[in-house]
Amino acid sequence: MRARGGARALEYLLGLYFLSHIPITLLFDSQAVLTSCLFQLTDMLKWYAQAFKDPLIKDPPSWFKALVFCELVFQLPFFPFAAYAFFKGSCKWIRIPAIIYSVHTTTTLIPIGAHILFETFPRGPMTFQERLSLLSIYIPYFFIPVILLFFMLWSPHYNTLEKRKKKTR
Repeated sequence: MRARGGARALEYLLGLYFLSHIPITLLFDSQAVLTSCLFQLTDMLKWYAQAFKDPLIKDPPSWFKALVFCELVFQLPFFPFAAYAFFKGSCKWIRIPAIIYSVHTTTTLIPIGAHILFETFPRGPMTFQERLSLLSIYIPYFFIPVILLFFMLWSPHYNTLEKRKKKTR
């Protein structure tokens, strides 16, 4: 029973993560590809870009725009379903989509992190401390999907193969 309590707490954390990701994607991330189409939160984006010296927001490269486009088309529709599934708890149908999401998101954060750490920027972070500060904004979007992946793979509440093994013993 105690183990389920820990799993339930993680499900609530994941539900909050997906719920919070909806406005973040719509209001911030989408600005990299939809700047002239819809709306701009120019003051907030300018403040963020200046405070953290984020070159991906100031002048997004094409590869970053492609990643944001994938986030808008593939991930954004998934967020409400994932939030619902994790708040409800033990929704088995979320396992495969969550695995796909976590692998996709984790792999997109690797080039973002490498870009922040190793690229030379004319108006971006210069010192290692500035780079780490900027990376700290992106790093939860790497680690939470990694945690989600391991949870989906090894949790007996989501892994039906584990339940089958237990039943045959």
